[in-house]
Amino acid sequence: MVLLALEKSVDGYVRLEDFLYNPGFYSYGDGWNYPIKKSGLARTLKRLRENGLVELLDDQELILRLTDQGKEKAVLAKLLLKEDKWDGKYRIVIFDIPEKRRVTRDLLRSKLKSWGFVLWQKSVWVTKKNCTKPLRDFIKQIGIKDWVIVIESDNVD
Repeated sequence: MVLLALEKSVDGYVRLEDFLYNPGFYSYGDGWNYPIKKSGLARTLKRLRENGLVELLDDQELILRLTDQGKEKAVLAKLLLKEDKWDGKYRIVIFDIPEKRRVTRDLLRSKLKSWGFVLWQKSVWVTKKNCTKPLRDFIKQIGIKDWVIVIESDNVD
């Protein structure tokens, strides 16, 4: 959840003090509306730093930032979040990725399946999850946005 909170902040930057005293601002869904224990947060942040997901930008102000690897992990975590209620919209992914990018195409297919998308037709996948933005971010990040279309629609027969 800390990664998701950092991802929600402006450009992935957050002052540790602000995060500790305003956790509800950074939460998703029901999230945190309760005080965070400094010791637990310190352990979590240490683990995230050791894994290369966050970096400390300022020792004095204790400003943290998500690394590129941390941003990717946060996007993937958002895609895997369970949502309580369907918003009535389908997210449709249509792609035609060239053969020379087969590995990336297979990666996208594998990720869509693991995120709960359902295959409608060859290269057409759909989900009810509200994941358009993180999905587009992921597609852009792996460099296939020229060959992938993400559609969000409430009018599907």
